[in-house]
Amino acid sequence: MTVTIFGATGMVGKQLITHCLAKGWQVRAFGRNVESLIDKDLQSGQFEVIKGYVLDEHDVRHAIGGADAVLSALGGAFDGTDKTRSLGIKNIIGQMLATGVQRIVALGGLGVLPDAEGKFRLESPDYPQQYLPVGLEHKQAYLYLENAPLQWTFVCAPDILPADADGKFGVAAEQPGPSFAINAGNLAQFMVEELERKQYVHHRVGIGNR
Repeated sequence: MTVTIFGATGMVGKQLITHCLAKGWQVRAFGRNVESLIDKDLQSGQFEVIKGYVLDEHDVRHAIGGADAVLSALGGAFDGTDKTRSLGIKNIIGQMLATGVQRIVALGGLGVLPDAEGKFRLESPDYPQQYLPVGLEHKQAYLYLENAPLQWTFVCAPDILPADADGKFGVAAEQPGPSFAINAGNLAQFMVEELERKQYVHHRVGIGNR
């Protein structure tokens, strides 16, 4: 399998690279500042670094064309001024449709999960206000995916910890996971496994450490 990873230089993105390579997949790591990923230990025919801008149609189409699937762990500022998460997903969707790539697993936030009334959790008066701007970005990214004719899965992560995978986590469709924290490695492990397994196509997925 050939996989294009967006947000490859971030904490989760680097874990995605590790887990994809461990499966023996061909990995294309995409980003604006990918020089840090050019590691002599990773240099092989299995791993390709692609420098580009996620809001540039040509760059993204070049990265996606000929791939089998896409993983997105796009990040950015938390104050709402950075539209990388939403507009990045919008461009990725457009280029997936243009190149015929159907499968994507994308990372979002806990606030996009539904509450007991079916509303977004971020719309609750009790939702932490400091997370609202980035939550709204995740919501818009989700809405773009929800309306796209793709095989998408949207992973709604709680606080992400800088720790490797230990396999001790749980997931649930359309509801939070078992805790409000997740190791970056566990998150990446699930995203990579779900990309292939396709158990949660057209679902938001909650996740958390056990």
